Amino acid sequence: MSKILIINNKINSFNKKIIVDGDKSLSIRWVLIASQSNGLSKAHNILMSEDVIAALDSIKKLGIKVKRYKNYCEIIGNGINGFKYKKNLTINAKNSGTLGRLILGLLIKSPYRIKLAGDKSLSKRDFSRITSPLEKFGAKFYYKNKNRLPLSILGSQSVKSIKYLENKGSAQCKSSVMFAALITPGKTSIKAKKSRNHSELLFKYLKIPIKIKKTKKYDFIDIRQPKKIKAFNYQIPGDISSSAFFIVLTTLSNNSKLLIKNVNINPSRIGVITILKKMGAKISLKNQRNYRGEKISDILIKSSNNLKGINCPSELNSSAIDEFLIIFLAAAKAKGISYFKNLAELNQKESPRLNWGSKILNMMGVKTKLTKDSIKIYGQPDLKILKPIVIKNYLKDHRIFMMSTIAALTCGGKWKIYDKDSVNSSFPNFLKIMKKINTK
Repeated sequence: MSKILIINNKINSFNKKIIVDGDKSLSIRWVLIASQSNGLSKAHNILMSEDVIAALDSIKKLGIKVKRYKNYCEIIGNGINGFKYKKNLTINAKNSGTLGRLILGLLIKSPYRIKLAGDKSLSKRDFSRITSPLEKFGAKFYYKNKNRLPLSILGSQSVKSIKYLENKGSAQCKSSVMFAALITPGKTSIKAKKSRNHSELLFKYLKIPIKIKKTKKYDFIDIRQPKKIKAFNYQIPGDISSSAFFIVLTTLSNNSKLLIKNVNINPSRIGVITILKKMGAKISLKNQRNYRGEKISDILIKSSNNLKGINCPSELNSSAIDEFLIIFLAAAKAKGISYFKNLAELNQKESPRLNWGSKILNMMGVKTKLTKDSIKIYGQPDLKILKPIVIKNYLKDHRIFMMSTIAALTCGGKWKIYDKDSVNSSFPNFLKIMKKINTK
């Protein structure tokens, strides 16, 4: 039975300080790289969402010892290519494209077929974009449905390094090849369209042999197989994608102020801040510092009643790809027309988010013009929602649930939002933090 959230009132003014859950991208990468390290690695503030728990369960099935405590997690790695393979093994990535794609890179030496499955949403996503390059290493893949999960991987004992062009700006595809390079002799070379660079920063911090040359549109990455990876401890910073919902909540609320502590502001991830500031949002970064190669900051947000529309530069797309739904909401309340283009990738996410973003704004009474890869939003600063809104059948996409919640609290109206538990995949404490801000 689907759990429903009902919201009938706008949020009151607030002045609060919060901490958001650990960064999901870093949590999953820590789990997978720690599984290849030698000895005991420990992570504090690891995100205990369904996606990260699925990653921990996956490496346990592959013979890695995992211990979970209240505030931290321990992994005892068996070294590079140290997985213990069994016959008839199934890895369930649940809703996580990051886990599903990245772990395949570490399985290219499996002596037995391993089945990779996912939930209904993940099973609609294209996996050929990663199985194609991994086949060049020597792995074989078997699909039940063309290019979709479930699939099976059979590794090779004689994997060879490759040259790979990643031209979609997918950090997941790039990282999967990078992970495969960890267990492959020789030099793997990647030419990758700009995307988030958490894997590169972790490789550098761990002294894995990596060379990176940056140009305006592409990064050229060379990786050589390391002799070993040292075990490492990690204090995982707050997730900017989770923070984005509270940034827009504060921006669109009246007479409000919010400080979000210890957030990862990796430059390849903060397109949402850049875009919102261009629109007139009052956002400032406080107490900036560097940790394990990542930039960390406190984020201070104040209400803004005079947002303006934006013709969003496409070069910001990859650094805001997970935040566009909530950016669209800000554009709906901005003065003038906002235009977002070259966003076909948005329909390759947990749900067709470009289509859903338009659909929800239309339900709210906001005019949009939609193509297969762009959207125009005709902003209404004085928007009043006159009829009840029901959000359901959205493939349990956690970001649609959270965007709808913020829309209800900032724009008013009577809302019924289904699948309340969808947030468990990425941000289990979302509603708990929301209650702290909105004591009603």
